[in-house]
Amino acid sequence: MKRIIRLGLAGAVMASAGLAAVVAWPIGVPPRPFDLAGNVDRGAYLARASGCIACHTDVAGGGAPLAGGVKFETPFGTLYSPNLTTDKVHGIGGWTLEQFAVAVRQGISPDGQPYYPAFTYPFYGNFTDQDIADLWAAFQTVPPMAKASQDQDMTFPFNQRWGLKLWRAAFLEPPRTNPIPGNDDVWNRGRLLVEGAAHCAACHTGRNFAGARKSDTEHFKGSDALPGGGKAPAIDFDSLKKKGWTLDSLAFALRTGITPDGDAFGGAMGEVVLYGTSFLTEEDRRAMATYLLDDHSGG
Repeated sequence: MKRIIRLGLAGAVMASAGLAAVVAWPIGVPPRPFDLAGNVDRGAYLARASGCIACHTDVAGGGAPLAGGVKFETPFGTLYSPNLTTDKVHGIGGWTLEQFAVAVRQGISPDGQPYYPAFTYPFYGNFTDQDIADLWAAFQTVPPMAKASQDQDMTFPFNQRWGLKLWRAAFLEPPRTNPIPGNDDVWNRGRLLVEGAAHCAACHTGRNFAGARKSDTEHFKGSDALPGGGKAPAIDFDSLKKKGWTLDSLAFALRTGITPDGDAFGGAMGEVVLYGTSFLTEEDRRAMATYLLDDHSGG
C-alpha cells in the first residue's frame, strides 16, 4: 500500500511539473525591429481583404468600427472579438509595432499568451514586414473607443489558455501562400489572397474534434460547423464547376454578392463581400476566381 501511495505521489508530482512546464513554455519568435514606413491606403486595403472589419465590428449591436464585441458561438464556448481601435486601455493603442507583428503573424498577445485560433492568424503568417507596417499605419487612423469587448466565455478545459500551446504544437499549420512555379502571376496572386489574407479555408474546410482544419482531406470541401451553427459550401474546383461557376460569375459574386442563379449570399459570406471583397480591385477578385477555378487550387 505504501508503495502504491509513493507511486501515486510521484505521478502527481510529475504531472504537476509537466503542467508547470507547459504553462511556462515560451512560444513565438521575437520579430526583427521595424524600420519601415507604413502606407495607410495599402494597409486599409489589406485589412479589408483580411476580414478585419467584419469580425471586429459589432454592426448588429451598433458598435463602432473595429471596436470588437462580435459574438462567435463555438462547440468549445463563446468568443468575442477584441477591440482593435487606438484606445490605450481597451484597444491596441498601447501596443508597439513589434507586438502587433507578433499578434498578427503568430497569434500571440503582448503578454505572451496564445490567442484562440478563431482569430485567423494561421493565414497571416507569411505577411511581409511591409504588410505589417502598412496594416499598423492603417490601424493608427482608427478613432479610439473606450469600451472593452466582452470576456471570452469558454468551457473547461478550453478556458485554460496554456492548453492552446499544446493545440498549436499539434495542429498549427503554415499558410499555403508561397508562389507555385509554373503558374502565372494572376494565379499566384489569387493563391496569396485565397489561402492567405482572405482565409477562405477558415470557413470552407471541415474541422476535427479539436477544431483544427482537416486540410489534408477536406480543403475547401465545405463545413457544417461554423460559429453559431452555420454552414459553408464546398468551393473546391469540382464543386464550383458542378454548380456552373465561371471566372466571370465568381468575380462578379465577390463584388456584388449575387450568384449566377440570381440569389444573394447571406450570413457570413454576405459580410465577407459587404465588408471585404467588394472593396478589392477587379484584378484581385479575378485572381481569386482564377485560383479557385483551377483544378490544382487546393495544392
